[in-house]
Amino acid sequence: QVQLVESGGGLVQAGGSLRLSCAASGRSFSSYHMGWFRQAPGKEREFVAAISWSGGSKYYSDSVKGRFTISRDNAKNTVYLQMNSLKPEDTAVYYCAAGGGSITNIEYDYWGQGTQVTVSS
Repeated sequence: QVQLVESGGGLVQAGGSLRLSCAASGRSFSSYHMGWFRQAPGKEREFVAAISWSGGSKYYSDSVKGRFTISRDNAKNTVYLQMNSLKPEDTAVYYCAAGGGSITNIEYDYWGQGTQVTVSS
């Protein structure tokens, strides 16, 4: 079992930055691939970014590529999402998730409760 707790959300103006953190506890964090997802009001949850267990592979959705950076610190059992050049359309609840399998087709088993990010225009 893995417990995930997100933090770092908030209200920011367009063009600003935020860094989300996701702290993991429980079974070995370093054995899991990690991902960030988001869900805006009235929309389906969408993939944002993923990072392999070692940190050696990273993937991003086209909508955030070049603006967001995913990273992890296995010694601190934490995954991060650095978000720069934020846009109003980035407003959503952001979730982190842990899973296994292929890095290109991660099967997510554990989810956090989410943290709200609001970008004002």
